[in-house]
Amino acid sequence: MVALRVRWGMACSLTLLCNALLAGPPILGGVLPQPLPLFPQDNWWNLDISAAPVDANSGAFIDFINNGTPRRLHPDFGGDASPGSAEIYGFPFIVVDGDQPKKAVIFLYAGESDGVDTATQKGIPFYPIPDEAISQPHWIEGGPPGNIDLRSSSDRHMLIVDRDNRTLYELYSVYYDGSAWHAGSGAFFDMKTNNRRPDGWTSADAAGLAILPGLIRYDEVFGPDEIRHAFRVTVRATNGYVYPASHRAGSNSRALPMGARLRLKTDRDISGFRPEIQKIFRAMKKYGLIVADNGSDMYISGTYDTRWNNDLLNPAFASLTANDFEVVKLGYNPGQSIYFSQLAVGGGFSTLFTLGNSGAETASGNLFLTSQAGAPFAVIMSDALLEVGALAGGRINAPASSVAVSLPPGATKTIVATPVDPQAISQTGWARLETAGGKMNGVATFLYEENRVLKSAAAVLASQPAETATIAVDIDDRARRFTGLALANIGIENINIRLITVNEDGTVADIVAPAELNPLGPQRQIARFIHEYLPHRLKFRGSLVLAAEPGKRFVVTALIENQGRLTTVPVVAAKAPNVPN
Repeated sequence: MVALRVRWGMACSLTLLCNALLAGPPILGGVLPQPLPLFPQDNWWNLDISAAPVDANSGAFIDFINNGTPRRLHPDFGGDASPGSAEIYGFPFIVVDGDQPKKAVIFLYAGESDGVDTATQKGIPFYPIPDEAISQPHWIEGGPPGNIDLRSSSDRHMLIVDRDNRTLYELYSVYYDGSAWHAGSGAFFDMKTNNRRPDGWTSADAAGLAILPGLIRYDEVFGPDEIRHAFRVTVRATNGYVYPASHRAGSNSRALPMGARLRLKTDRDISGFRPEIQKIFRAMKKYGLIVADNGSDMYISGTYDTRWNNDLLNPAFASLTANDFEVVKLGYNPGQSIYFSQLAVGGGFSTLFTLGNSGAETASGNLFLTSQAGAPFAVIMSDALLEVGALAGGRINAPASSVAVSLPPGATKTIVATPVDPQAISQTGWARLETAGGKMNGVATFLYEENRVLKSAAAVLASQPAETATIAVDIDDRARRFTGLALANIGIENINIRLITVNEDGTVADIVAPAELNPLGPQRQIARFIHEYLPHRLKFRGSLVLAAEPGKRFVVTALIENQGRLTTVPVVAAKAPNVPN
């Protein structure tokens, strides 16, 4: 859109959509908040490690697990131990609403637990523990209610999800003494972020990781979609910890560290298994297993659910051994990817990338440019700009669609992208900054000149992928105020996106599925005014929600053009309103 004419628009007022679930009682094994998987797509639990390098000591680690005999996998989950019994298999989890009363917990390891007054090391009202867990069975790992003290013989985990706020509370070794809750340790996780525990801290799990996102759940195994996360696994001994873990619970030099990843080998044939078992094993190939605790070797964790059929699960899992797995390079961390959903060159446009190292170590990576058509975008790139419209020394680089970047701590770098042909018409696209280590951030500023005079500039902040996004809209054609968006499909599959306009009172005004967005092809980018999709909305104030299919993500930037002046504005990650499909 910007490449065709300098027109964008967005008001500063922002109407946020709120799709809160109705308040209700705590539910054992309730519906988890959407979207799934839990935690952001780039969280370590949701990381595709199918192409990650194998650790040099993989064979020795597998030999240690086998301990002389191939160690078979075991599904550490199921239903009731016997019909009507208090004892259960697997991890139960509790879903509560945002109004659930908070309880204080007395911790054994208060210094590494959340919900603690740091001055007194005493618990504060923090954990939304339902009263049902005190006397009713099945709300706590192991099965018996909280008022039965089994801390010496069982891990007794309690997992609680606040569905309204998308937050997770996990407790280890819990017991209710008649007046107060006790636990060994406790951890809080905001499932909208990737916040890692401080180095050296435990969680409710020995590795310092969250438990719930690594469990095999019945709803995903028998649901229509693929499983999109790694699984929690235990081994009998460990040695320190590596990323993403934060806590050690062993020092056996032959053993794997906490946080290590195992991956089912690509060539392991799984075609003979039942469809639901194949789905589990495909996830083991793509996302792997993460070592999270000491326990029995190759025990794979899952939820407590009476629908599981262990007569089918047990032999299927036992058909795999540790020899069918390899260890991914210890501490594997692919770095980060950040996105700029709009760049423009030609026809008076150039794009200025300003990148900075925001970490404490040298950051290195590559900046990749992609055209609106989804192909590599070849431009002239320089690291200096003497004046508007003049590259330092003229054309100093050959055409390229990517450039390597390396920055020491605190350093910044400027990269200027201009067209290969100075006479070319304007073209748009998007960019991805992919780091192999360290932390980088930045901004892409596209400049528009006429006769070497700068007429406008707009900065596109780096963004993260989302399944839904909300843009504040304030369109008034007569006042020359317009809203625009630049949207890119960063994936390798088609994506379908609906546009939902919402009035200021929260009512839905329009639901449209533009042909060019349904589907939007892999790596393709679109830049449009909102009123191009909604020509009857030449005067409108409210919100525009972009909603993709579950599991599909895009990046988007919103700008405004107000009487010829360009400005970028935030795009807010938000749920889509409840509307018919």
